[in-house]
Amino acid sequence: MNKKNMKEAKLIEMYNKVDTLANAMNRVVHELTNLKDLTVGTMELLKCMPDYAEALQKLKNDVTTKKESNKEDQKEN
Repeated sequence: MNKKNMKEAKLIEMYNKVDTLANAMNRVVHELTNLKDLTVGTMELLKCMPDYAEALQKLKNDVTTKKESNKEDQKEN
């Protein structure tokens, strides 16, 4: 094989690898879109559940308490 054919073969190999990576990334983007749709649907379903507002407020309070606790722990260290 001469140098020109080797360079051409290497370029074809690189093209195929890039094409494979592009296809894989397209599948990842598609799956992320599906996950987003599933997440939005789940959130809308949860909003219909009884006591949703109370549970949301409790979660907000728990997060705030945890953040405050973490700040106090950092001050001690």
